[in-house]
Amino acid sequence: METRSCILLSAFLIPFLLGTACAQLRTDFYKGTCPNLESIVSSAVKTKFQQTFVTAPATLRLFFHDCFVRGCDASVLIQSPTNQGEKDHPDNLSLAGDGFDTVIKAKAAVDSDPNCKNKVSCADILALATRDVVQLAGGPSYTVELGRRDGRVSTMASVQRRLPSPTFNLDQLNTMFTSHGLSQTDMVALSGAHTLGFSHCSRFSKRIYSFSSKTRIDPTLDPAYALQLRQMCPTRVDPRIAINMDPTTPRAFDNVYFQNLQQGKGLFTSDQILFTDTRTRATVNQFASSNAAFNQAFIQAMTKLGRIGVLTGNQGEIRGDCTRPN
Repeated sequence: METRSCILLSAFLIPFLLGTACAQLRTDFYKGTCPNLESIVSSAVKTKFQQTFVTAPATLRLFFHDCFVRGCDASVLIQSPTNQGEKDHPDNLSLAGDGFDTVIKAKAAVDSDPNCKNKVSCADILALATRDVVQLAGGPSYTVELGRRDGRVSTMASVQRRLPSPTFNLDQLNTMFTSHGLSQTDMVALSGAHTLGFSHCSRFSKRIYSFSSKTRIDPTLDPAYALQLRQMCPTRVDPRIAINMDPTTPRAFDNVYFQNLQQGKGLFTSDQILFTDTRTRATVNQFASSNAAFNQAFIQAMTKLGRIGVLTGNQGEIRGDCTRPN
């Protein structure tokens, strides 16, 4: 088992460790080896984004799913010849292919520069690409810490119970995020990534058809929104049907997601609970009223997310092909 430079021991020690054990990550890590790295990645990502908007939510979600399982080591990108890798787990099967393609194309662009070839990790390229798609979708730009190495291991089993479920309540969300050194505010800010992207009907159908023995529709849902969802997701669900997670501005990275929660328009239980639970309602209200406050909190949370379980120094490797270990 590979060791991590950011060791996750306990919720008490994690905040301290995130500030010290991750010191090997630096914003200028490739200054001497690949000085044009950020412009190369940005150009490749922009080209992909112009081809399809799905690039934005797909890449952002890919980064989150990678970091929460084995740490930010690009292990989610590895293709298993026996279909037993991280990407083959049921929780990852819905990851859009455009996210993977974005990283692969950016990696090819980086390696086409003789100064950079085989010197930049897939994990760092994914982190940079994630920042770029957020900005291209109208969100904030931010500085990305670099110096991650790529993991060599990717197993389906490692995904089990490592990713939040759309049915989670606040206690379950807090427990999972705290285990990664992320605060409740970080969790709410990162949930704001649902301002982009889509979900399939099966992920929330219980809320609109069979919520409980007393009511078929989840009472925390806005009634008109619930009926709209029923129209888009009939009882005999076509698994290919995709619903925007933000019904108002689905192609803009903004704080409208939080305004939707105030109106009972959170698609998942784990979305709407952020407003219905009084412990997080004030944070939702703050982000709903101030896009600047949301952006600031999102940048802080993304920086902390990008430090989870990273491999640095002589750990891991620099993959020549992001889809397989060297």
